[in-house]
Amino acid sequence: MNHLLRGHAPITDGAWEAIDREARHRLATVLAARKLVDFTGPHGWAHAATPLGRSAALATTPGTGVLARQRRVLPLVELRLPFTLSRAELDDIERGAPDPDLGPLDEAALRIAVSENATVFHGYPEAGIVGISEASDHAELALPTEPEQLPMAVAKAVDLIRGAGIAGPYGLAISPEGYTSIIETTEHGGYLLFDHLRHILDGPVVRAPGLAGAVVASLRGGDFLLETGQDLSIGYLSHTADTVDLYLEESLSFRVTEPGAAVYLRG
Repeated sequence: MNHLLRGHAPITDGAWEAIDREARHRLATVLAARKLVDFTGPHGWAHAATPLGRSAALATTPGTGVLARQRRVLPLVELRLPFTLSRAELDDIERGAPDPDLGPLDEAALRIAVSENATVFHGYPEAGIVGISEASDHAELALPTEPEQLPMAVAKAVDLIRGAGIAGPYGLAISPEGYTSIIETTEHGGYLLFDHLRHILDGPVVRAPGLAGAVVASLRGGDFLLETGQDLSIGYLSHTADTVDLYLEESLSFRVTEPGAAVYLRG
């Protein structure tokens, strides 16, 4: 038994399998930041902080002539989102129902994935996390309102990163609205805008809920580090005769090690 307390839930093994499968499916389509940054973990629920490889001198020391330095770390932040499922729907899974109503799980998966994306792209100051858009040392670019103008802006962003001596390939993360406009647009001569952008980037175009605007980033590795103690998991809270209260939870840290490896396009 671990801290998720799944063994206390009135949920059969078959129902748990269906719940976990649905969560994986929903999360995979929304966890956009993980497609552009380096991901390490999970290191376990007890993993509390990410070492930064640095130290700071302390003002006082424990003894005469003793020098003291304290290691610097980035504490992990725990994200949790409760949701409630119907016990009748869970029972129907055991009866072989192919379409149980797991809507509350779907909504919870969307919301916590969007929160993770927002943390990576825009930061979480209270948790000590600086996002990619804030960390970039390049001047912000304007995200064009006309999709046909996007390749020029993306090419400029790529040029800025490459000019800083940072190799590709590169990727584009963009808000859902921007992504939709890309896939709906065909340029002059019938050339798909989506394909044009991937040619400029030599990398993916990613739909990123939780991102306001767009980010062009190098995918060479080592510049953006997302670490999890516990990766996204489902735990048990309580139940009644009719419902089961569960939650999605993860612990994570994020840091930018090379501010020149990304350009933010503000929408």
